Amino acid sequence: MKSSIAVLYRLTVFSLLILYASVVYPQNTNDAVRLGLPGLGSNARALGMGDSYIGLSDDASAAYFNPAGFGLLKKMEISGGLQYTNFGNNTTFLNQGTDYSNSSTSLDRLSFAFPFPTTRGSLVFGLSYHTTKDFTSTVKFNGFNSANNSLIQALLAPPNPSDIPFQLYLASAENQTLIHGDLNQSGSILNSGAIKNWTFSGAIEAYKNLFIGLNFDLITGSYDSNNQYYEDDTRDIYGRVDPTDSLHTDFQTFNLNRVLNWDISGWDAKFGVLYQFTNLARFGFTVQFPRSYDIKEKFTVNGYSQFSNDQVTLKSSDFSDEVEYNVWTPFELGAGFSVNLRGFIFAAQGTLMDYSQTKFEDVSGLGAVTVEDINQNIKDQLTAVFNYNLGVEYTIPMIGLRLRGGYMVQPSPYKGDPSDYDHKYITGGIGFLADEAIGLDFAIAHGWWKDFGDNYSFDQLGNYIAGASRTYQDISVNKFILTATYRF
Repeated sequence: MKSSIAVLYRLTVFSLLILYASVVYPQNTNDAVRLGLPGLGSNARALGMGDSYIGLSDDASAAYFNPAGFGLLKKMEISGGLQYTNFGNNTTFLNQGTDYSNSSTSLDRLSFAFPFPTTRGSLVFGLSYHTTKDFTSTVKFNGFNSANNSLIQALLAPPNPSDIPFQLYLASAENQTLIHGDLNQSGSILNSGAIKNWTFSGAIEAYKNLFIGLNFDLITGSYDSNNQYYEDDTRDIYGRVDPTDSLHTDFQTFNLNRVLNWDISGWDAKFGVLYQFTNLARFGFTVQFPRSYDIKEKFTVNGYSQFSNDQVTLKSSDFSDEVEYNVWTPFELGAGFSVNLRGFIFAAQGTLMDYSQTKFEDVSGLGAVTVEDINQNIKDQLTAVFNYNLGVEYTIPMIGLRLRGGYMVQPSPYKGDPSDYDHKYITGGIGFLADEAIGLDFAIAHGWWKDFGDNYSFDQLGNYIAGASRTYQDISVNKFILTATYRF
């Protein structure tokens, strides 16, 4: 039953993205979206301006935003910083509210830029190690479900019932159980991990004020998800739950713990163009080529059932598995501009990405499920989106203090989602640059959106379960970045 429980896990995992539980593939649209959603950059100045940086990119963070920006650098530059992320989730489950949070702190970026002497124009190379995506997230819920359903019953649904209830003495060998709902359901999920890039960049001034750049990225990272789920007979309704077993009586608790671990590697490339109109304005254009992610996935299942006279533990090896596969994300086309008027900079950009073009390849360990099935499901559920970013910066004369603000929107990639499910961020920041040599920047971003997740909502035939166990989530994210820069 390895494939059966793996399927059910993907069905119920609270990926903290919009989860359509009718998906019954071991790998699915949630994995595609998790890898495709943009991160929040790796530079405090850019984040303070709403990450509207394609048309600006005049420091070593061009490795993330627009590699052509390296061509603007006239001095060697070393820069780096730290980031802190706090993910908060206010969950409503069966009219019960629960607040929960998760956080992480990590090295945000370490970059080097090397301008080479030229008789005309510029030639600059860069090396950068930076965080491109943070997977920190969480959810927690607790409530009594008076409906005639439970995860135990969902596990027993045809055509491929799981052996878990039978192994835990919750059902007979014929997949019959005396459980008919009326259980307290609770649980939590903690997600962590990040994607890091080693980026090699180069840029030239191909014509006066016209800069062209290219990135090549080596990708590393991890993703870990720990899902704890409980169903408790808090009202003492059930004595026996297996009609053929008289030894295990007074059912109390069913627990299922599902742990997902990804080891991520891969590569990608980005092409960028930047044109500077004297010192007043810049226009930038980027092409992010499809990213290739190689995923080594380990899926572990543990669990137990508690009776008044015994605790029965699940044999983990029967339901755990390991698979490997490759994911290609789509092209991303970006364009932006910036205008500088007497110390006031306004920047705007937009990025087009079609999530439905995400593809799985070279998948091993899926049994009868085919790659064509997975990719067709992605096309059916996902759509193209247009992300947009706005930012401003004002430099106070004489003292070099820079004040920043920004706004960005990342629309939901799922077809038919209302705007409440779009990821929206408001940002702000402050910075100081002394003698065009030593800089210190700080930024904060506050994001908010709605989401939902299912413990179970469809049986294995794709039929909706009335009164299913669903959480409704109000999510908030606060991210802080501190960046230091030295030019010489």
